[in-house]
Amino acid sequence: MRPRGVIRGFLDALFPRECHLCGNILSGETLFICDTCRAALPRTNYHRLPGNAMEQRFMGRFPYQRAAGHFFYSRDSDIARLIHDFKYHNFPGLAREFGRFVGQEIAITPFFDGVDIIVPVPLHWKRILKRGYNQSLEIAKGLSEATGLPVVQSLKAVHNHRTQTSMSRSSRIDNIEGVFSVGGSDLSGKGVLIVDDVCTTGATLAEAAITITRKYPSCKVSLLTIGVTF
Repeated sequence: MRPRGVIRGFLDALFPRECHLCGNILSGETLFICDTCRAALPRTNYHRLPGNAMEQRFMGRFPYQRAAGHFFYSRDSDIARLIHDFKYHNFPGLAREFGRFVGQEIAITPFFDGVDIIVPVPLHWKRILKRGYNQSLEIAKGLSEATGLPVVQSLKAVHNHRTQTSMSRSSRIDNIEGVFSVGGSDLSGKGVLIVDDVCTTGATLAEAAITITRKYPSCKVSLLTIGVTF
């Protein structure tokens, strides 16, 4: 057994890992969700469906290649519990694990064709200071591990907008407008995959995409989230 495996076995004996949903003891390389609970999460299959319901939310707002949310999201669902854990309960590793296995499931389809880089939706530095990490960056890192695509933090949050959980669609759009800037690497002609945790109205993703395409009209934007509302 490799040293890493010995250490993992020792730690598991002292501090058994439990599935975040069912509480069963985990084994192997899975750190947060057991295989049974993971298989039961409701997949949308949007990555296989051109013109899917998530893509329709962005029609006419900006040019894009494709868009998908991997799991159906509702407020009291298991996927909501898991996303709440990795956003607010200090489980960045759970966000990365989600990115990794979502990437593995999607990679067997053409969804990533033409994608050159992964760009996570950023958090303002004040929110990162409070939370300790950006969950979208952790998701992007997991996707990168699964696909080999590099993560590029081209987007910056220049304003600290209010949380949008209880806002209407129009209020979300007003709240997020002008919150991002883009810089660093030249994205001209690049296939850019913008990544976030959840798509509800799509206001945050749309603002991120508009910010990028306004500066780099030749780049080809796609969108991917862990959860998406019905």
